[in-house]
Amino acid sequence: MSTDTSAETSVFKRRESDARSYCRGFDTIFTSASGSEMTNAAGQTYIDFLAGCSSLNYGHNDFDMKQALIEHISADGIAHGLDLHTETKAAFLDAMDRHILGPRGMDHKVMFTGPTGANAVEAAMKIARKVTGRTNIIAFTNGFHGVTMGALAATGNGYHRGGAGAEINGVTRMPFDGFMGDDLDAAAYLEAMLEDGSSGVDAPAAILLETVQGEGGLNAASPEWVKRVAELAKTHGALLIVDDIQAGCGRTGTFFSFDDMDIDPDIVTMAKSISGFGLPMALTLVKPEHDIFGPAEHNGTFRGNTHAFVTARVAIEKFWADSSFQHEIAEKADVLTEALQVVADMVPGARLKGRGMMQGVDVGSGELAGEICSRAFEKGLIIETSGSKDEVVKVLAPLTTPMETFRKGLNILQDAARDITVQSQIAAE
Repeated sequence: MSTDTSAETSVFKRRESDARSYCRGFDTIFTSASGSEMTNAAGQTYIDFLAGCSSLNYGHNDFDMKQALIEHISADGIAHGLDLHTETKAAFLDAMDRHILGPRGMDHKVMFTGPTGANAVEAAMKIARKVTGRTNIIAFTNGFHGVTMGALAATGNGYHRGGAGAEINGVTRMPFDGFMGDDLDAAAYLEAMLEDGSSGVDAPAAILLETVQGEGGLNAASPEWVKRVAELAKTHGALLIVDDIQAGCGRTGTFFSFDDMDIDPDIVTMAKSISGFGLPMALTLVKPEHDIFGPAEHNGTFRGNTHAFVTARVAIEKFWADSSFQHEIAEKADVLTEALQVVADMVPGARLKGRGMMQGVDVGSGELAGEICSRAFEKGLIIETSGSKDEVVKVLAPLTTPMETFRKGLNILQDAARDITVQSQIAAE
């Protein structure tokens, strides 16, 4: 399937900043989207396995969310309300309490930050430092928490850190689970560094982690490791911050990525699919005893997106009022694992990574992974890479993707991988 060349694209090169990213790999003009498919100006349809980098877990333009939003706008509902009390905010908080926080015994307060995940992380780090009176944050290798200055200090990726243009500090980096292979117990290493007063590691205000490192290459921590890190945080007077911005909202199989890990985070950051509809929205969930910011001490003109409250409420009530959606995710995750194993078997040394509907294949080379994704796009599939060297072909299909469409997309991925590996073999000969 060829990409669109008829629509005018020069304006992007002429006027849009070179910081643009995803469009470089998908050089076409998209005009509409529905469910798990996007259509370009030439009328060509693509299956979407990127889903707004997990901002569209429920697909494009979900009918019920769209209708609720249209009704709200048509009735002159509040469009922008700072952090004023509104009916839409109350309805969202009630849904969050009834279906998400209450059933899990979480008494966390919901803090509406600026509308990006990075801002939620900034708030979390500031809270931890204010609560503890300490400055150091423990973060992990290959972690990605955003590119604003505070969040960037906790982000491991050297390319993004290089964009700071200034010194970024206040963070101590520790090896993530499995970073040093099976020979190093990363939790034991962390414990030794925290317990030895001469290790050079200052007592931390918080330990910040993702249970599955999305941008870092789908590194999935074991529940045992996460639990041990949580215990270390408590022992050493640090707050535990779980960054669930990409891994949350069902992406790993449950609403929170840590639901089955027997931990009780002090702070949880959320964004991406929390609005349900792809609208900008971010939350910092914080235990009441740590909710110590004064009025507007961490603020932002767009804290609390009123339109996002409308769609987020529908998303929670539609997909998380019972366990049926979770069962659907588990079924698709099994299909995904099986299909990705076929891809892995084509590439010597390749291996599966991630969990739930947040899985991919490490093919060992960013060049190879990029070629596979490019060929997939030619065949009608939007899919991207991740990892420190972009070596992981990463599937982030909407969780609501119909099984027939899901399998079709996976078949395209397999065909693309087969094409590229055959080409590589021919070239080697």
